[in-house]
Amino acid sequence: MLALDTYFQTTTLTKTHKELIKIRASQVNGCAYCINMHTKDARKNGETEQRIYLLNAWRETSFFTPEEQCILEMTEEITLISKAGLSENTYQKAAALFQPEYLAQLIMCIVAINAWNRIAIATRMEPAADH
Repeated sequence: MLALDTYFQTTTLTKTHKELIKIRASQVNGCAYCINMHTKDARKNGETEQRIYLLNAWRETSFFTPEEQCILEMTEEITLISKAGLSENTYQKAAALFQPEYLAQLIMCIVAINAWNRIAIATRMEPAADH
């Protein structure tokens, strides 16, 4: 897992895209440890409080670009893989918006945060309280 995280530092994925994926998947999975970590990381990278607060209701806002909306849709569908998986419609949207290598990196980022969520939840990791 650590080697995979190191790999992501070499990809062309934007920091915004990576953190949106990490926060949204962690919200869906209910991983408090990862939500806490990645919302802090997103803020350090310039993400706004408002967009972070509205991330779980991204469909009801105009604050996310079409690319970000597609990434969030992919994140939810891959995270909830047992429901229906990544739909053909969403995949085709993503294929039209992103180059094949970038699309592959997005999918790997979604898979990786889902693995980290499962590790954190299974080992009962909790965020440290801010003081």
